[in-house]
Amino acid sequence: MQASLMFETENLIAGVDEAGRGPLAGPVVAAAVILDPHNPIEGLNDSKKLSERARNQLFDQICSKAKAFAISEASVAEIDDINILQASLLAMQRAVEALATTPHKILVDGTFCPKVSMASEAIINGDALVQEISAASILAKVYRDRLMQKLDQEHPGYGLAKHMGYPTKAHINALENLGVSPIHRKTFGPVKKLIEKIL
Repeated sequence: MQASLMFETENLIAGVDEAGRGPLAGPVVAAAVILDPHNPIEGLNDSKKLSERARNQLFDQICSKAKAFAISEASVAEIDDINILQASLLAMQRAVEALATTPHKILVDGTFCPKVSMASEAIINGDALVQEISAASILAKVYRDRLMQKLDQEHPGYGLAKHMGYPTKAHINALENLGVSPIHRKTFGPVKKLIEKIL
């Protein structure tokens, strides 16, 4: 049973979550969502617990019904420069700052909060417990999956549209055969080892 925390008071609550911390390729993506209590969305849940079809349907609903939402990225270069945790927090910060409506507080999935001007709270398993975070997790996941499908066309052969950049056996094999592309995270173990092997 999820609880929508947005209108327990007059304050606006934004849910924040990211997608793409674990992959070897592509940016990390974060979303921030303020839901509209007068426009409820049925079926919100942790994006990982939903089918691709359900995620896509909910993505469209969130974009049309939310009071405000924003999606932001941190690039592969930023991930390699400041590490994946800091890049994830940076993407979250950008998403919150990009909201057309400023929330009074943000609720973030996990154990860390980005640097923002308003109050913030990290909630473990928040994407399954809080509707605003669930909505953010869906936006971030669907947006990133679509981005990886586009990058698959720009960098064919790695199977990015199938594994979304995650370190599957097929992805590792493709890396060994094709080498490291500009969208691969050079500080991530399998990619770093391959670069060191070549050097």
